[in-house]
Amino acid sequence: MNPLNIIISREYVSRVKKKSFILLTILMPFLFMALIFVPYWLSTIQDSGVRKIVVLDESGLYAPEFKNTDRYTYEVVGNASSISDQQSRLGKDRYAILQITGDLSTNPKAVSLLSEKQAPIELLNSIERTLSEKVSEQKLEALSHSDNVDSKTIEQVKQIIESGSNVTLSTMKWGQDGSISETSTIVASIVGGGFTVLIYMFIMIYGSMVMQAVMEEKRSRIVEVMISSVKPVYMLIGKIVGIGLVGITQLAFWGIMSGILFTGASAFLTSPEQVSEMAAVGSNMQGFDIQGAMSAILTVNWFEIIFFFLIYFIGGFVMFASIFATIGSAVDNEEDVQQFMTPITLLMLFAFYAGFYSINNPDGPLAFWCSLIPITSPIVMMVRLPFGVPLWEKVVSVVLLYGSFILTSIMAAKIYRVGILMYGKKPTLKELVKWMKYK
Repeated sequence: MNPLNIIISREYVSRVKKKSFILLTILMPFLFMALIFVPYWLSTIQDSGVRKIVVLDESGLYAPEFKNTDRYTYEVVGNASSISDQQSRLGKDRYAILQITGDLSTNPKAVSLLSEKQAPIELLNSIERTLSEKVSEQKLEALSHSDNVDSKTIEQVKQIIESGSNVTLSTMKWGQDGSISETSTIVASIVGGGFTVLIYMFIMIYGSMVMQAVMEEKRSRIVEVMISSVKPVYMLIGKIVGIGLVGITQLAFWGIMSGILFTGASAFLTSPEQVSEMAAVGSNMQGFDIQGAMSAILTVNWFEIIFFFLIYFIGGFVMFASIFATIGSAVDNEEDVQQFMTPITLLMLFAFYAGFYSINNPDGPLAFWCSLIPITSPIVMMVRLPFGVPLWEKVVSVVLLYGSFILTSIMAAKIYRVGILMYGKKPTLKELVKWMKYK
């Protein structure tokens, strides 16, 4: 059997068989779905008690507008002198006191809500909506008694108020073949940002895993036995490919399981009543449309996103794993690792932040150049892909990335073959360059 295949198989099988890997691979999708759906599910569970709101309306105009619901009941108190008695019962059989001290059409601040605890947003929105509707009626009625306004104008104003002024802007994308499809900037930003975080995390996690594996073999002196029968370059390639396959295996399993769990949890937790409630809430959120977002998710070119994710993951991982393996072979202890890892970590953080800053301007100079520079392109290009990137930019970016990782791998192999047998000395940058020149 080919020595390279033996090393790849050993690195892959030894890690896949670990209990920690199996548990993490199986449990992570469940934990991820739990982080998404458990808070949502808990938020839909309402407490069984009905909260009583005391309404003290000194104007006598607004108290009749409040209607009882399954969560709140309104008790109108006509005597202002009883307010102290009501305050003493807050937190017991009274949840809050709504006090209106004047005509809100002339003094909008003549209303306050007193409660022992911070009042929830849904209660505040309900009270504000009820009062706003009544104030609008008051102003319309006052307008109708004006001498210079006719009944037709009043009716037109009333229709305008009832119809509302919610403007929803639909974004469409025109393809070069003449096709038009609906898009969503919010969805594109979420998809791009999500894949950027994924590729950043996995390059760092599995790249560091390569470095740790090299350091462990060097410290245990196992490498001295192995190198007598296997070329150092084969050992380096075997570690990178084997650990890379571990990462791809884990990614594939997580992707499939997350898709299955997300679909099942969505169908199980999202009842028709919850859908209508979410739609009602969504209608009050500026620029957010649930149905439009779902259709925009379906229009995302997932095949292209996943294909280029694998392309950039492989290219970025091999390039950074080669650098990490070089560091692992050149040092003996963790303290020396930090010295070499600091600039690499800073470069990765720069690429990460450049990717997120590029969400607001995916075609700007920062996004454009960072998606071509090999050391940042695996992260930044994932942000731009959902927004649409010309084919020539993708080709140039991939060619530069893979050309760079081949060059980096060659340089890393030359340093690795010397550094793996060096002990007790921290190499300088000058010595690393000398190692690369050895024949």
